Amino acid sequence: MDGPRNAEHPAFEGLTPERILETVESALGIACTNLCRPYNSYINRVFEVEDKAGNGLVVKFYRPGRWTVEALREEHDFLLELADEELPVIAPLPLRQGGTLGQWGAVSFAVFPRKGGRCVDEFNEEQWLALGRLLGRLHLVGARRPAVHRNRIHPTTTTTAQVTYIRKSGLVADDLLDAYIRITGEIITAITPMFDGIEAIRIHGDCHAGNLVYRPGESFVLLDFDDMAVGPPVQDFWMLLPGTLGDAFVETDLLLEGYETFRPFDRTSLRLIEPLRAMRFIHYTAWCAHQVVEDGATTVVPDFGSRTYWQSEIDDLHDQLDRIREGFGPIGNSA
Repeated sequence: MDGPRNAEHPAFEGLTPERILETVESALGIACTNLCRPYNSYINRVFEVEDKAGNGLVVKFYRPGRWTVEALREEHDFLLELADEELPVIAPLPLRQGGTLGQWGAVSFAVFPRKGGRCVDEFNEEQWLALGRLLGRLHLVGARRPAVHRNRIHPTTTTTAQVTYIRKSGLVADDLLDAYIRITGEIITAITPMFDGIEAIRIHGDCHAGNLVYRPGESFVLLDFDDMAVGPPVQDFWMLLPGTLGDAFVETDLLLEGYETFRPFDRTSLRLIEPLRAMRFIHYTAWCAHQVVEDGATTVVPDFGSRTYWQSEIDDLHDQLDRIREGFGPIGNSA
């Protein structure tokens, strides 16, 4: 997730333009111009730079403590595998010392080629088909091998851990803590059996329109694998849809038509969309809580941590549990 900057994380102190340019020059064995433009990012620190030949580069400094070095390497390995299969992703560049992951003090970093494009607010039919084909090809590669150091998207692992973090953060209004823990517990209990027997593979993990750019005459480029995870393939579908499954029959059919050009899709897993949406609510709240605890402030949600915020979250989670219990009827050949 990217956005306006938060309070500076202590690990990034001293990350001046001069240090950034020196780090890139040393890592790639090149000379850079004086361009050093920061990108908006809450978690990491990301900068656009340029070599003397005029090639645009993007250097990402990863926040320590979020991912292990092994987990970052699994992200890079996935990107390199996808690039080898000619999927439209932006893979990290090889560094002089070997590999694609460098170190600036205690901070890991990587350098990527800069690739422009434009965002698309509404997809046409051909673009829905193209997105389906892209995800089908991505998941073909994702299913080849495991990623043991990345998060597994499952209510008993990621979601349970996030609820525990929120509870221990001390940020929930005292008189609403029990209600929040109760509704999140009800959701986890209700949705856990729905994941039984569902395939879990390497996926993008945060696949929404903001992480896609369109290059006219080429294709969509899928960006930001920072939340790459092991999970059900449907996780990479639902955030692209314009509303609930019931409101997006046409878009869903087009996505799956494109997807199944390359890979079969278990349509029974469409029933996970509303459970995954509930998990996303909890994930986002935990993410906001991390920013407050680690940086001391957050501008993600203006009233985050207020009593009004927590009451609204509780109400939204109750509504979402009702949607989950309502379920959905057959779609196409889904069960």
